[in-house]
Amino acid sequence: MDIQQLWVQFQTLWANLDDHPWLSALLGLIVLVSIALIAGHIARILILRVTKILARQPALHWINDLREHKVFHRLAQLTPSLMVQFGRNLVPDMSDNGRHFLGNLALAITIFVLTRVISSLLDALLDIYSRTNYAKTRPIKGYVQLTKMLLYVFSAIIIVATLIDRSPMLLLSGLGAMSAVILLVYKDTLLSFVASVQLTSNDLLRVGDWIEMPQVGADGDVIDITLHTVKVQNFDKTIVSIPTWRLMSESFKNWRGMQQSGGRRIKRSLFIDAAEIGFLTDEQEQRLEQVRLLRDYLTRKKAELKSWNEAQGNVAELSANRRRMTNIGTFRAYALAYLKSHAEIQPNMTCMVRQMQTTAQGVPLEVYCFTRTTVWDEYEQIQGDIFDYLLSVMPEFGLSVYQQPSGNDLRNGLLNKLKTPLVVAEAANADD
Repeated sequence: MDIQQLWVQFQTLWANLDDHPWLSALLGLIVLVSIALIAGHIARILILRVTKILARQPALHWINDLREHKVFHRLAQLTPSLMVQFGRNLVPDMSDNGRHFLGNLALAITIFVLTRVISSLLDALLDIYSRTNYAKTRPIKGYVQLTKMLLYVFSAIIIVATLIDRSPMLLLSGLGAMSAVILLVYKDTLLSFVASVQLTSNDLLRVGDWIEMPQVGADGDVIDITLHTVKVQNFDKTIVSIPTWRLMSESFKNWRGMQQSGGRRIKRSLFIDAAEIGFLTDEQEQRLEQVRLLRDYLTRKKAELKSWNEAQGNVAELSANRRRMTNIGTFRAYALAYLKSHAEIQPNMTCMVRQMQTTAQGVPLEVYCFTRTTVWDEYEQIQGDIFDYLLSVMPEFGLSVYQQPSGNDLRNGLLNKLKTPLVVAEAANADD
């Protein structure tokens, strides 16, 4: 069959279309949709290539964010529905009802695609904003999520109203009658939105903050703040999702102040055996005068005590009648001098060694100071070194740490009591 015969048959079929108007309309619709799809494909290629070229410019680097979130790709998808919407009048032999339905269907598709374009645009803008300095103190991810949710709700209402050929206000009025049900369904969403606004406006929480919330098992860094949840990565790398509204209804600890101050607090006590506390002997005073960190303290303290004792007149040599230096007071002064001379202790923050109320476990001597670093492992290393040294140097002052007796202590004590009679008996036998 040659081309001429094919052309004659095509003309014959085309002439017979007048007898079948539905077939003519169907073919016209197929041609219109095909042209629209081809035009959409061409538009997508052109837009993507143009934007790729523009994105190479340093001043237009933000276009890459739009490309990554497929803003231009989805924008090109508007072409087919728009062509069908405006070209439906060109379809031959189509009824008015058919043209009206086709127009509504194309309009609904256009609204749906446009909604996706706006949603992708919001995601791209969120990424662009997250790279700014304001994002650390003013996160907007929750607001973007709320905007997207409202966008999809209203888009769904408009699409349904378009397909059923009714006014959107009719559907909105119906939703108004269901406001109580809607409020019940979206209760957590509304509470989370209010909480998110309060957290952001009052600067109570930021991404990167270390928070502690024992009631939900959270103790770590905030990695994400959304409309409904706040994600916290604990130090064991587990993820805890906290509903946003709980952060306003319940208390939590934010360690941001510590991190911003540049120093982390050391607050730990040494429990000293009360039986070892006493006055310094002359021999101990002479030996401690050789300690470099105590020279100024001992010189000042001796002068103070001598002046006070001389003012009392001729009194007995009883300790109750005169003031003397104690080993725990001297050790407290030494520990404070040691902390102030330590290279890793923050000099511009509180630094003290204080004696607490006596307990059944001894006399607590609390070390209260701040390190120069807030890094956890470095902080623990510094704290460990300080207390290792203080525990080791304590016997130089005639002091010891209170420690509850263990099974081994009791065992050794009983063995010593048993050995003493045996030694005495062996000595008596040897004399005989």
